[in-house]
Amino acid sequence: MRILVAEDDEALRSVLERGLKRAGYIVDGVADGSDALTYLRSYEYEVAILDWRMPVMSGIEVLRSLRRSGTGVPVLMLTARDMPTDRVVGLDEGADDYMVKPFDFPELLARLRALQRRPSDAHPPQLLVGDLVYEPTSRTVRAGGKAIGLTQIELGILEVLLQRSPAVVTRRSIALQVWQYEADAVGSNTIEVHVAHLRSKLSGAQVRIETHRGVGYRLVPA
Repeated sequence: MRILVAEDDEALRSVLERGLKRAGYIVDGVADGSDALTYLRSYEYEVAILDWRMPVMSGIEVLRSLRRSGTGVPVLMLTARDMPTDRVVGLDEGADDYMVKPFDFPELLARLRALQRRPSDAHPPQLLVGDLVYEPTSRTVRAGGKAIGLTQIELGILEVLLQRSPAVVTRRSIALQVWQYEADAVGSNTIEVHVAHLRSKLSGAQVRIETHRGVGYRLVPA
């Protein structure tokens, strides 16, 4: 799952990116609010982490623009502004959570998981097709009540297919959501290889992954 980190402090941004990647997230990092808004309009994110003080556009300005446009991506404000009035402004402008620097990284991860658990029309708490059940927050997969072990890449592909089922998901959409750099997957047979491994591991489940040649894949009940 993909997360945006908008933070102008290069050292902190690097720490956040490394820690989130170790936790299994795909991370895009930007240094100013204008780039953050461009990324948020171009890609689908599970959560956006915004610093308040950024060049070009502040995190609050980015947040206001998102909410005016009707974009419902969950936003966690991560900022040194620790006055109660700052928290009120951030939450009233549409932030879903608010953390003050310095922060504890395990708590940040817990807050991200909490945001992911919040129900929405686009991403329900559980993703279900056939007898396959996927829990996005714990990243666990079960079929017929039995756990299925998948790699991070396989989990990412399955999550995208489940979210869009029964629609066909293009190879580019899969690459954007699962790989840090989409060209690494689109320009080779990397996606095909991982889909083949995923099919093998799901062979006992009541689902099937259909290939739509030249377009992409879709997941449907068997």
